[in-house]
Amino acid sequence: MPLAWTDSQLRRLKELGATAADLQQTFENQAARRSDFQNLEKSLVKLQRQHLSKYFSTHRRPALQRLEIQLSDLLIQAGFAQVSTPIIMSRGLLEKMSIDSNHPLNKQIFWLPDDKCLRPMLAPHLYYMLVDLLRICPRPVRIFEIGPCFRKESQGSQHASEFTMLNLVEMGTTENTRTTRIHELGSLITKAAGVTEVEYEAETSEVYGDTMDIVTGRDKLEVASAAMGPHPLDQPWRIHESWIGIGFGLERLIMAAHQGQNLARFGRSLSYLDGIRLNI
Repeated sequence: MPLAWTDSQLRRLKELGATAADLQQTFENQAARRSDFQNLEKSLVKLQRQHLSKYFSTHRRPALQRLEIQLSDLLIQAGFAQVSTPIIMSRGLLEKMSIDSNHPLNKQIFWLPDDKCLRPMLAPHLYYMLVDLLRICPRPVRIFEIGPCFRKESQGSQHASEFTMLNLVEMGTTENTRTTRIHELGSLITKAAGVTEVEYEAETSEVYGDTMDIVTGRDKLEVASAAMGPHPLDQPWRIHESWIGIGFGLERLIMAAHQGQNLARFGRSLSYLDGIRLNI
């Protein structure tokens, strides 16, 4: 029976950015596996060192930060205004999003003293700002935010406890153009991030109910989720508008663009720099 990589070998190869084909190799015996692992690890380490040298001689900025800047400029050119809200969020704002002590997401939240938490999403603060912006500004009102969010996620290859979200909201979109607008803006962001083949799938969210996910690749990695209103969650904020909103996971966009196998390579890290493993 052919042998696959051991768990420790597989983990090391993923850290070094091995391709899916490399990870799926099989071997006739342990000696062949050990020899191939040593050779592959050596070549991947060499490649990582080359990437690190290029990083310090060229852009000198991680892909996550480069993408933040690129997408911010793109959305501003498209008529959106950038906002920046606190990382610490109150329990009351989450309860307005129906996230109470019985909600499944409650167990994933990093709670702080005085009924505060590290924000698990951007939407509650955007809702808070929109209450005033909709009172002051003409339609459509287009805003976006990019920033870190935090959830007690299982540390799998597609999840992280700290991740970066881009949330964009367009208030005043006519109801008959909402789906088309989601496709337009979804395509604008994914193409800019280097993700060129995406699909839109109906899905159910623990917070928003019916949503439209943007997925890519053979494994249908979810890189974004879209919702539209009027929506029941609008009622606590006394918002009565037609709107669309999309939340993108920036690390997932980068992982998809690089056809990566490990989300940790592309986020904020002490072990990676611009996707490059440092213990090489």
